[in-house]
Amino acid sequence: MIHDEFMRRAIALAEAGMTGGHGGPFGAVIVRDGAVVGEGHNRVLSSNDPTAHAEVTAIRDASARLGAFDLSGCEIYVNGMPCPMCMAAIFWARIGRVYYACGAEDAEAIKFDDAEFYRELAKPPAERSVPAIQLSEHRDEAYKVYEDWIRLPARVHY
Repeated sequence: MIHDEFMRRAIALAEAGMTGGHGGPFGAVIVRDGAVVGEGHNRVLSSNDPTAHAEVTAIRDASARLGAFDLSGCEIYVNGMPCPMCMAAIFWARIGRVYYACGAEDAEAIKFDDAEFYRELAKPPAERSVPAIQLSEHRDEAYKVYEDWIRLPARVHY
């Protein structure tokens, strides 16, 4: 089965990244029309970048290889259920399907617990442990940039 090949590659990338000291045990493969178009593994430690999760590095790789930010028509294989940040990146990339092997409970068992992030994101922005506070006195000034964007003739919608 073709899923086996791609999932095994994601698992191999996770192992390689982990044993190489790059970051946690996570790997990802992006596929379009049966061909690998992007790969990545967790590089949080080696890059000192907290956003360098396997899914994000694979999205960056696929976007560079394809010369596109829109990865419609692609699927992603990951050895573990994506965290909230990675799921958001997958949505932004327009990837159509996620295949994963280990569930959130498996990640929690090895001390990668995303449940707290999901609980925090469910709260109103100002009530989160990292509060998001709107400075509404600057809204009109900031919104002008939005209005300029919508009128921009060369605007590329994404």
